Amino acid sequence: MNSTRHILECRELGRELPSKPRRLLVQDISFSVEPAEVLGVIGPSGSGKSTLLRLTNRLDEPTHGTLLFNGQDYRSIDTAFLRRSIGMVMQRAYLFPGTVAENLAFGPRQQGRSMSSVEVDSLLSEVGLAGYATRDALTLSGGEAQRVAITRALANDPEVLLLDEPTSALDEAARDSVQRLLEGLIRERSLTCIWVTHSLEQARTMADRILVLEAGRIKTIGTPAEVLPNA
Repeated sequence: MNSTRHILECRELGRELPSKPRRLLVQDISFSVEPAEVLGVIGPSGSGKSTLLRLTNRLDEPTHGTLLFNGQDYRSIDTAFLRRSIGMVMQRAYLFPGTVAENLAFGPRQQGRSMSSVEVDSLLSEVGLAGYATRDALTLSGGEAQRVAITRALANDPEVLLLDEPTSALDEAARDSVQRLLEGLIRERSLTCIWVTHSLEQARTMADRILVLEAGRIKTIGTPAEVLPNA
């Protein structure tokens, strides 16, 4: 691959906790992500999946190595700008008190940009929540709240979307619905994603490549057919 096309490139990324004995959460993590690629991340509990995502948009700081975003060392990029450019959707929605529209407008407002009601309605229609702008965000069902969380991330028009098990806290019907939503958004918007999941089937279905973490290190990385041949 032509390295000038990498949108993200991890170079020996690692995070160590200052405990005795020392505790390495992730170490020697090196990989790249191309524009419009979905990279699935799988591995057992405690393997470093969520830590890797938190390092990717500097919710946590690396103690080793670095990450390049569009070819630039991300430590030289304003953190607020970086987090708008590399959006994140968590396992649970964590919406703010207030209306759905106020939740969507929060990120753009931090950039000095106001969202019009037309923009809000358009985004909500895109995720199947037409007419929800004035709804109280804290009264939504789990599936509805996660759709709003996804839409709130998209309101910043991120270049990369980090997905930390975004369907695992939902019931089966909501899980399938949100996965279909994400699948459609990824295709229609040509989104670049890093998708952490505990579901091998979800990884096989959604990812262009899969990275397997084990004890904080990359065990393997490749296409779904290479990594999960019998899934």
